Amino acid sequence: MQPHPRRWLILIALCLSTLVLLMDNMALTVAVPSLAADLGATAQDIQWILESYMLVFAGLLLTAGSLSDRYGRRKVMVIGLVLFGAASLAATLTTDPGQLIAARVAMGVGGSLIMPSTLSLLMVVFPDEVERRKAMAAGAAFAVLGLVGGPVLGGALVASFGWESVFWINVPVVALAILAALTLMPESKGPRTKPDPIGAVLSVIGMSALVWTINELAHGISWTPLAIAVVALAAFILWELRTDHPMVPLKLFSDRDFAGGSLSLTLVQVGNGGLLLVLTQYMQFVLGYTPTQAGLALIPMFVASVIFNGIGTGLGIKLGNRTTAVLGMIVMATGFGLLTFSSPDSFVALAITQVVLGAGGGLAVPTAIAALMGAIPTEQAGVGSALNDTIQQAGAALGVAILGSLATSSYTSAMPATASEEARRSVAAAVADPSLAAVAREAYHVAMSSAFLGAATGVLGAAVLALLLLRGRKPGAHATEADAHVTSESQALVNA
Repeated sequence: MQPHPRRWLILIALCLSTLVLLMDNMALTVAVPSLAADLGATAQDIQWILESYMLVFAGLLLTAGSLSDRYGRRKVMVIGLVLFGAASLAATLTTDPGQLIAARVAMGVGGSLIMPSTLSLLMVVFPDEVERRKAMAAGAAFAVLGLVGGPVLGGALVASFGWESVFWINVPVVALAILAALTLMPESKGPRTKPDPIGAVLSVIGMSALVWTINELAHGISWTPLAIAVVALAAFILWELRTDHPMVPLKLFSDRDFAGGSLSLTLVQVGNGGLLLVLTQYMQFVLGYTPTQAGLALIPMFVASVIFNGIGTGLGIKLGNRTTAVLGMIVMATGFGLLTFSSPDSFVALAITQVVLGAGGGLAVPTAIAALMGAIPTEQAGVGSALNDTIQQAGAALGVAILGSLATSSYTSAMPATASEEARRSVAAAVADPSLAAVAREAYHVAMSSAFLGAATGVLGAAVLALLLLRGRKPGAHATEADAHVTSESQALVNA
């Protein structure tokens, strides 16, 4: 069949929409020291400035995906972009941590509306599985641009204009994404179905409580939100399995590719979740890099990821999803192992470990995503991609909590008992004291090694899941019902 004539321009527009989310979060990581000093933020304030966004984002993703299928994926995405841009402007005007957390919450709402629509629209305008894989690899390269380019740009902006500039930069990107969406993208909807308000409420409560619990793991288990999460998510699963019009197609987990792709990516995100946060703080507090230098030092990871995204696309077509994904995850685990057992105290050593991590991610992540997205019928593309996003975001939140907790506890244990409580809890405070600076840097190196050992373990677990669950078939080996649905809607868009 004839593909959508503007599909590659549409891909650029979709990438811009995703780029603004990733760039903002990653740019914020290098702004943490400056922001903390200016707003008087405590370590817990910093955690919630970073995590409040994810709390709301993950909590609303499933509902947002369902809304995009029902009311229009482009429409919901544009509304999310407008809200995200307005909240970014509000963040620049904040004067205390509480106000910034509130702005981040609003940004999380906007982000939850943006994310499900991007991948679902990509499924529709790229009906051919091989071409769709190439589009996903290009999208993954754009994502890495946000992940690594965010800190680079953020470091330069913070050094020149202050931490507020990491939010200002969102505004022109949002404006460009909105313009591209309105002029290039077709509207796309799923079949009209009855709404599922009970499922929506239960998913928001359950996911928000779960991420809240994960965020607080560094301070111990919060039993009340944990109980709420368990009860609400159990009720959500039971309701979705029994209702005639479920908001979320949980039957997708019966497909090996969807289950294997989603669950293995969750563990990969546990490893990735705290990577940049721990690594950028190591660069600044231990190696003495400026924010700009810390951002620029991440370029090797970006370059390796982009190169191996392309290589992974070819290998995935030739070798199949399972082999390529497992290979990539093993390479990633090797990268985390290098960070664990070596002393990356020079740029060359740091660059080598980043190249290994970027290569592994470039092979594994787009391949696993291609496998699971191939299992989603296009009429449920929005909520299906949101389900994938939700699982990965929960993994990322869990990674931040687990790796952050490992790093914090290891750092505190490695610091001398004679140091002040503040210095034992915060490397930023310790390195500011000349008498403690050297021992604090060594303690944080120990902390980083502990965190990345945990990350390596998680990624190896992901490789085992991918090996056991993903099918070994190559793209186009057999047609699926999902492919037929995608072809039907894509042809309708071309005719329109």
